[in-house]
Amino acid sequence: MHPLIFKEVLSVTMILFAIIDVLGAIPVIIELRQRAGGHIESEKASIAVLVLMIGFLFGGNELLDIIGLDVSSFAIAGSLVIFIIAMEMVLGAKFFKEEMPETISIVPLAFPLIAGAGTMTTLLSLKSQYQTQDILVGIVANTLFVYLVLKNVKWLERLFGKTGINILRKAFGVILLAIAIKLFRSNTHL
Repeated sequence: MHPLIFKEVLSVTMILFAIIDVLGAIPVIIELRQRAGGHIESEKASIAVLVLMIGFLFGGNELLDIIGLDVSSFAIAGSLVIFIIAMEMVLGAKFFKEEMPETISIVPLAFPLIAGAGTMTTLLSLKSQYQTQDILVGIVANTLFVYLVLKNVKWLERLFGKTGINILRKAFGVILLAIAIKLFRSNTHL
C-alpha cells in the first residue's frame, strides 16, 4: 500500500466537497426538513452517503460493465447532470421536479442530493487520477462534514440567513460549473 499523499488527499477532499456541495444544499435541506415535519436523521443519512460512495468507488466500474457503459460515457452524462445542477444553483431555476417521500433521510437527501450522479461520476474520475486510500480519506472527511451540517442545519440557517445561503449557493454553483466543464472536456478529449 502506498503512503497517503497529503496534497492528493486535500485535492480529493476539496473536489468532493465542491461536488457534494452540502453548504450549497442547505436551502434545499431546510426545505426538505420543513416538508418532512422538521426532523432529519443525520446519522442515518451520513451512513447512507458513506456506504454509497465507498460502494461506488469499489463497484462502480463493475456496475457500469454489467449495463454496458464505459467510464467516459458515464462521466460525460454525469458532467451534464452536474452542469444542470450548477445552473439551478446559479440561476435559481428548478429543472428537476421530484415528489416528496414520507422519510427524507435516505431518499432524496443521501441519494441523490448528497451522493448523486455527479458524486458517483466524480469518484470514478478520481479513481483514474488518485490513489484509492487518498480517495477514501476524502470520502470519510466529506461524510463527517455532511454529518456536522445535517446535525446543525437549524443553527446554520440562523447563522447564514437567507442572503448568506444564497451567496453560498451561487458561489458553489460557479465552482460546480467549472468542474462539469473540466469533467466533460477530459472525457471527450476536447
